[in-house]
Amino acid sequence: MQDSKKVPVWKKGDTDGFFGLFTNNLTNLLVMAGLLSISLGMPAAIVYGRILPAVGLSIFISSMIYTLMAWRLARREQRAGVTALPSGTSVPHMFLIVFLIMGPVYWETGDPMIAWYAGLAWCFIEGIIELFGSAIGPKVKEILPRAAMLGTLAGVSITFIAMTPAMQTFHLPYIGLISLVLILLNFYGKVPMPFRVPVGLIAIVIGTIIGWSVGDMDAAALRESMQTMQASIPLWSADGIIEGFSVAAPFLISAIPLGIYNFFETIDNIESASVAGDEYPVRGALLADGSTTVIASLFGSPFPTAVYIGHGGWKEVGAGVGYTWSTGLAVLAITWLGVIPVLLELIPLAAIVPILIYIGLFIGSQAFQSTPSHHAPAVILAILPWLADWARGLIDTALDEAGTTAGEIGYKTLETAGLEYAGMTAFGSGAILIGMLWSTVLVFIIERQLLKAAAGLILGSALSLIGIIHTEAAGWLAGPEMALSYAVIAVMMLGFHISEQRREKLKED
Repeated sequence: MQDSKKVPVWKKGDTDGFFGLFTNNLTNLLVMAGLLSISLGMPAAIVYGRILPAVGLSIFISSMIYTLMAWRLARREQRAGVTALPSGTSVPHMFLIVFLIMGPVYWETGDPMIAWYAGLAWCFIEGIIELFGSAIGPKVKEILPRAAMLGTLAGVSITFIAMTPAMQTFHLPYIGLISLVLILLNFYGKVPMPFRVPVGLIAIVIGTIIGWSVGDMDAAALRESMQTMQASIPLWSADGIIEGFSVAAPFLISAIPLGIYNFFETIDNIESASVAGDEYPVRGALLADGSTTVIASLFGSPFPTAVYIGHGGWKEVGAGVGYTWSTGLAVLAITWLGVIPVLLELIPLAAIVPILIYIGLFIGSQAFQSTPSHHAPAVILAILPWLADWARGLIDTALDEAGTTAGEIGYKTLETAGLEYAGMTAFGSGAILIGMLWSTVLVFIIERQLLKAAAGLILGSALSLIGIIHTEAAGWLAGPEMALSYAVIAVMMLGFHISEQRREKLKED
């Protein structure tokens, strides 16, 4: 660093980083608003007056923490190339909380306040789980193979981060494909944009112009959103958490595996940053995520925060510490000023979402590029449970819209039609843990460390027994068949280990 006493709060690459990360967060906020107000039908006063301002506060605090963390790392290592960790609302959790917690409570009670309170209680518990997880996080990072950590990141980035945006992009090709090719040209082809304008801004402007020119946008809806726009700040909501516990109790057990999911997601993203050259403390990141998630719930947000996928992508475009604090400020501004409803009606979603395709491409490729080539099968194995989980979500959504469920139709009927729904549910429930577990076991097999592989399978048996993996709801003896199966193959693996040991001993003799 030219001046070891100074870390630049803004540099050239932060401009591209800001538009990329802000666009990422903006997309998630727009989707979140749509899920709450359209899919659930919650009142605007709760969505835009209470939830989104609290979401903005949690993202702002998270962004400031990770900016400070990067600044300290740059000072300590005397280098200017440090890139701050990107953060925001956890995307998979956004859908899970809406459809697994808030939705069922709202549909059963018809009370949007109670549904909101249930979400707050759930978010609070998840934050506490993350805080406890910070005690073991560093050790977990030491034990897990890189293929398992980066492979499961590739799985979530391909499915929950990139796939839906890819479909939205190709659904409106005259907007989405233009935005996509601009991003690919700039980020991968290193082709500079006219006048050095950030590619994210160009994509949004061009997409918005096209969307309004071809009549895809609704002027009346835009005018109405502008007339009803209202500034709001987050309010203390601890009483809502207390009230939410009573109705959320049946759902709170799901906060355990999902809290563990967030815990591992953060560890995986820290490993991704390490691969890119920035060594961040695992415990510090877990404490940051857990504390900001608790703060989010206390002020009215049911959505946990998380380190985002894509640190390496922002490092690639030259971002430093400026892109995170500026994104936090921008998110705080649009959520507190009540701008989100206006942006929903102003900007075509197809102009924004291609940035998420880039993130999916980058993380997916990093999983293979940053692991030993002979561990590639383990990377693929870590991805597969995510495909099952994602596909099941699509099926459940379609069946729900048709007014039925897989249970009502019958698993046998679906199986006869060629849809292995029961296996899809078993393979995809707890995807992050299943992917990491089996990827780790396969790495140990590849390296002929069969005793460690057996230990991993025993862990799988224990997790299955209490429903953390392979079942839709956690609980004692939730998955006895799966637990027994894991125990059997663990014994088999142990037998192969003993056989290998004897063979080696005979060679020595």
